[in-house]
Amino acid sequence: MREIEAKKITENIKEMCIKINHFLSDDMERSVREAAQKETSENGRYILDILCKNLKAAGEEMIPICQDTGMAVVFLEIGQEVHITGGDLTEAVNEGVRQGYREGYLRCSVVDDPVIRKNTCDNTPAIIHTEIVPGEVFRISVAPKGFGSENMSRIHMLKPADGVEGIKKAVLETVKEAGPNACPPFVVGVGIGGDFEKCALLAKKALMRKVGEMDKGRPGYVRRFEEELLEEINKTGIGPGGLGGDTTALGVNIEVFPTHIAGLPVAVNICCHVNRHISREI
Repeated sequence: MREIEAKKITENIKEMCIKINHFLSDDMERSVREAAQKETSENGRYILDILCKNLKAAGEEMIPICQDTGMAVVFLEIGQEVHITGGDLTEAVNEGVRQGYREGYLRCSVVDDPVIRKNTCDNTPAIIHTEIVPGEVFRISVAPKGFGSENMSRIHMLKPADGVEGIKKAVLETVKEAGPNACPPFVVGVGIGGDFEKCALLAKKALMRKVGEMDKGRPGYVRRFEEELLEEINKTGIGPGGLGGDTTALGVNIEVFPTHIAGLPVAVNICCHVNRHISREI
């Protein structure tokens, strides 16, 4: 049995919240810079160049990449042989977010009730997803999610007969509806299968996968599907900032899960180019 102190979890989450709000992950920064070099539209290239300058300034001046520093989404993979000591796990996570957002001078965007809407002033509570896995691993992933793009995300409860073409239509309609409101260029996370809430979780997790990365265990058709959808999305011409161009999306990441014989759930979770995701094991 491995023991992990709650305060260690808090310390790591604090550090991760601060880091990922100031520095993009390597895959996202590379994708933005490559897009700037390839973009053929003058307006599109202008927007992408500004985004590249913004990334540089954020790192050098230690100011957030985006003013919307997101609602903290935290994924925990916890080995079944791990025991948390010295405190409550949920509170340890929230305390890490609390300290990170206060010490990092990050915008606090969480309200305590969706109707009353009083700001909690420390960006808690976080959205916490836990998964029990074999062994003694403890893996933390932090993905602060801004709501310009979150608001444009959708769930589609399709019929099995809708098939591949139905899935493509659902994704493309969601992207077109999002347009400039989701701050393109964006990454499109797609969850296929499960049920109503599972497909949404799959889409959220898909955003944390590195752009262009493909797990060996994933069905081959998924990669082809990702490439086809990316091509179709970029043909829409929405472009960077919604001002037209080749680069509407930097990537499409798909996660799949078994589903019921009567259903074909599809969730589309859009994220702008500030697709913040950071993981570490402790």
